[in-house]
Amino acid sequence: MPVTRRTLLSLTGQCLVAAAAESLLPFRAGAQGLPGAHIGDPNASTLPNVKDSIKFAVIGDTGTGGREQYQVGKLLNDARGRFPYEFVTMMGDNMYGGQGPSDFVKKFETPYKSILDANINFYATLGNHDDPAQRFYKPFNMDGKRYYSFRKGDVEFFVLDSTYMAPVQVDWLKDVLPKSNAKWKIPYMHHPIYSSGEKHGSEEDLRTLIEPLFRDNGVDVVFAGHEHFYERLKPQQGIYYFTEGGSAKLREGNIRVGSAMTAKGFDTDNSFMLVEIAKDQMFFETIARTGKVIDSGIVPRHGTTPGIKAGS
Repeated sequence: MPVTRRTLLSLTGQCLVAAAAESLLPFRAGAQGLPGAHIGDPNASTLPNVKDSIKFAVIGDTGTGGREQYQVGKLLNDARGRFPYEFVTMMGDNMYGGQGPSDFVKKFETPYKSILDANINFYATLGNHDDPAQRFYKPFNMDGKRYYSFRKGDVEFFVLDSTYMAPVQVDWLKDVLPKSNAKWKIPYMHHPIYSSGEKHGSEEDLRTLIEPLFRDNGVDVVFAGHEHFYERLKPQQGIYYFTEGGSAKLREGNIRVGSAMTAKGFDTDNSFMLVEIAKDQMFFETIARTGKVIDSGIVPRHGTTPGIKAGS
């Protein structure tokens, strides 16, 4: 029987780490409001699209094989025309239901065919619906590992298996995070340790295990899925958290109204993210299935000040 996250809480005996509420960095005008400009309009982009920056996309909870996944997949491919991202990160639940060869075709290879044909790599994490054998599926680039890291320029990504956060994985994270000399350290995983979702909410036992490691080792940004919507959280203990679990499934109206943690929530349609890291700033856009930019902004690296104020 594998050790689950909740079992580990009693094994470790650690106390819950309290989340400190902090004010959010000013974002570009329109980031907090209604859907903005259409993705097809390059003049509407808030991404600088500069040379030698790290450009990637974020999708989560994708593996349905349904209409919405294919529609988001088309938008994701079309976005490359104005923003040539180099890879795609997957937040888990890569396959719902059957996970045989035909399922990988229907639920991954076909909806993202144009992106795969352009030699864009996908880097997956495992969700609670995923067969762990997915780690051997070459297009997921997991190299047979349930958790792993990879580096792109000044950015190192730490891909975690949040479904089975066994002590060996915690020990691995304790070792690799402080050893990394990357300017940006970005973990991502399936389960969010902060969430305003009514269905699931924050994974507090998981937070106990890994948040101190994030806080003490220079992590600036964390991505997750699991909740079938988009949420940008107010910074918690100096770290920016994003949930993107709505790239095929949708849990409409599930973000808790009046949540003190939510900086921006979107639970009325499917979505995906585009992200660009240029020196000491991380720019992002979140795009709905309609093609509208529903959130955008800038996250500064630790110890730096934002170069763009809201309304500029």
